[in-house]
Amino acid sequence: MWRSGISRLATARPTSRSRALLSNSRRWATSTTPHSTASDPAEVEALRCLEMGTSKLEEGDVSAAKELYKRSAEIRRNASSLFNLGVTHYHLKEFDEAIASWKESIVLQPSSPDAHTNLASAYIMSPVARPDLALKHLHIAAELSPEDPEIAFNLAAVLEATGKLEEALEQYKRSKDHGVERAALHIRNVSAKILGRKLKEAEEAEKPSAP
Repeated sequence: MWRSGISRLATARPTSRSRALLSNSRRWATSTTPHSTASDPAEVEALRCLEMGTSKLEEGDVSAAKELYKRSAEIRRNASSLFNLGVTHYHLKEFDEAIASWKESIVLQPSSPDAHTNLASAYIMSPVARPDLALKHLHIAAELSPEDPEIAFNLAAVLEATGKLEEALEQYKRSKDHGVERAALHIRNVSAKILGRKLKEAEEAEKPSAP
């Protein structure tokens, strides 16, 4: 199965500045919005639910966090509440719901590379995987955050798994150049695959044509 080749891809990461994929990061989306105001009771309640949800998520109570994020989004739909709601859905393997939350979050905040990266993870892990859509959103994330080595690494992993070896090699090199040391092994592996493919193509070209 093609997904077995991208086991290196990070899982959805929550974040404090909208920084996304859930691997070793412990960051969540910010609880503030551009339109927040202490004089708006609904906004205050939405922020309270968002902050409580983050506390529950930090404690490992994903289900409780989901309900709080859902309540926050019902009161005030903003990119932060939807982003973190998507994180909880992802953790609970509710991939369709995670995709829906992150897609809506992107509509509200299209410049978030982390929402695009998380959405790519969900497309990969979904029972009906969509590597084409995963690549689309990883390319967008890489454009939005060109110096992010983890995004480059994730993009490389999906490119490699889908047979785009030259592009994968470029992204692994980019990842390594920006500090991801484990990319070095994958650079060697992909380089060997490219060489092997070229040798095979050369051998095929040298075979005599059938009469």
